Amino acid sequence: MIKVGIVGGTGYTGVELLRLLARHPEVTLHAITSRKEAGQAVADMFPSLRGHVDLAFADPAQAGLENCDLVFFATPNGIAMEQARSLVDAGVRIIDLAADFRIKDVGEWEHWYRMTHVCPELVAEAVYGLPEVNREVIRKARVLANPGCYPTAVQLGFLPLIEAGIVDTGHLIADAKSGVSGAGRKAEVGALFAEASDNFKAYGVPGHRHLPEISQGLSIAAEKKVGLTFVPHLTPMIRGIHATLYARLTDPQADLDLQALFEKRYEGEPFVDVLPLGSHPETRSVRASNLCRIAVHRPQGQDTVVVLSVIDNLVKGAAGQAIHNLNLMFGFEETLGLEGLPVLP
Repeated sequence: MIKVGIVGGTGYTGVELLRLLARHPEVTLHAITSRKEAGQAVADMFPSLRGHVDLAFADPAQAGLENCDLVFFATPNGIAMEQARSLVDAGVRIIDLAADFRIKDVGEWEHWYRMTHVCPELVAEAVYGLPEVNREVIRKARVLANPGCYPTAVQLGFLPLIEAGIVDTGHLIADAKSGVSGAGRKAEVGALFAEASDNFKAYGVPGHRHLPEISQGLSIAAEKKVGLTFVPHLTPMIRGIHATLYARLTDPQADLDLQALFEKRYEGEPFVDVLPLGSHPETRSVRASNLCRIAVHRPQGQDTVVVLSVIDNLVKGAAGQAIHNLNLMFGFEETLGLEGLPVLP
């Protein structure tokens, strides 16, 4: 058994971590922190966890996080970097579900997140936690940067095409839609029911914080800088991401079996499901699960490939992927604690 702490357990990713970890057979929950809610029973805030999580929220200063084997940061950007060094020096491994360690170019990170990075030396060490790409280095990581939700769906959809070298990497397009929970559990006008319901809109078109993260991952796969247009949208649903991805074939006359390409790339991957030819994955088909479902199309046999990629933003896009990474880091079965089926309806 390993002893786990969670910093910031009151948000949507925090409660999703708790839901999944409460049933993980190799994990003991040691502490869940919240300055504002210190002393309150977790089950009082989240009745769904009653009988499964008996802890109360603790003030971070009294939580004894240095006694954990691993600490998750389910916090806003800028928090993990403040505490990471002392925990790592104490022998604690960390998984950050925010963006503090995702982007290797610290100057680029500071530009997009508008703050000074206080722990750049750990950025250099941090491992990007996309298991389908970095499985072996994840096993040895002390600092794990859990990927963002949009970046997970987009990268998994594009990677087989880019790795095969069959598309123009200078002109990639990602048209992605997210449920309202992607904005976090905070009071914000745009997330109010009367604002988000019965509505659909694009945002962040001039530039979104996930753009450099996606570009970094795709550029590594391409072994050169890629050109990416990324447009996120807000949809009137709670959970889910649907990414529609467009890439132009470099040789439209080539005899390509795109379905076989995707099936081979993700063969044996426990959490990527390549759907049969002609399929159209739905967000509800992955709700509450750690699955990414993908379909690949070549409309009218022309030179544009269209990839459809769906995930649950709170599971495969956050907490579930973090637990997949925990399993790799501690040598457990990769699917441990993540065997739950999608929820329908």
